[in-house]
Amino acid sequence: MNNDFNFKKKYGQNFLQDNNILEKIVNSVNITKDDLVIEIGPGSGALTKKIIEKTNKVICFEIDTDLKKYLDVFEKYGVQIIYGDFLKQNINEIIKDIKYNNLYIIANLPYYITTPIITKIIDDKIPVKSCTFMIQKEVCDRLKAKPNTKQYNSLSIFIDYYFEVEKVLDVSKNVFYPKPNVDSSVILLKKRSNYKVNLKNEDIFFKLISDSFKFKRKTLRNNLKSYDLDKINNVLNKYNLDLSVRAENLTIEQFAEISNVL
Repeated sequence: MNNDFNFKKKYGQNFLQDNNILEKIVNSVNITKDDLVIEIGPGSGALTKKIIEKTNKVICFEIDTDLKKYLDVFEKYGVQIIYGDFLKQNINEIIKDIKYNNLYIIANLPYYITTPIITKIIDDKIPVKSCTFMIQKEVCDRLKAKPNTKQYNSLSIFIDYYFEVEKVLDVSKNVFYPKPNVDSSVILLKKRSNYKVNLKNEDIFFKLISDSFKFKRKTLRNNLKSYDLDKINNVLNKYNLDLSVRAENLTIEQFAEISNVL
């Protein structure tokens, strides 16, 4: 695209220009002509060009109408372009009449919107097979973090419950225009066919996770004062732990076991 485009900071616009990386993003999943791809934030359409080589069942959501001059050309290939905020769309309603085998979501996400988009996909029960996201490297590290690491947090567990997480590649900030301040990573989230753990009550589980990580440097005893601490301690003792541990020391399975006794 022309470098005279008026890039908008409020939309976190940094467009990827590297052909090799675009190929790797699209090839992170095995898209066939019978699959549907949703692309969030196509920008100038660099990634869209690669997607339509695999399938013409493509829906793009772009919030910036100034990009119409780059994107409208794709409509002749059967691409549906919706100018609006993905977060405000009823995706299940939009795709209900489309016949497809698998649904993939691919996006180069502005850093500030990563968590809201993943949350929407989960909360709206959008029937994805997988999501491939280019996100800030630091956010990627949090999404795939394991217990007993600094990056491990409530989002790590939330994602692990619903998805298998795999880093595809790291991406230097130098391959974007304009150049952002940080490096990125491409991450693949594959929807689990069965949830990672068995829960009696998802609401209790996710509230427990949220409260446990509320103050990251505090122990469970301090973060969970409003809970039945004896029940929690009984579970912890089975693993030679006690209420002096921090949330980052517990696995998703241990949190599930605690939530199931509350």
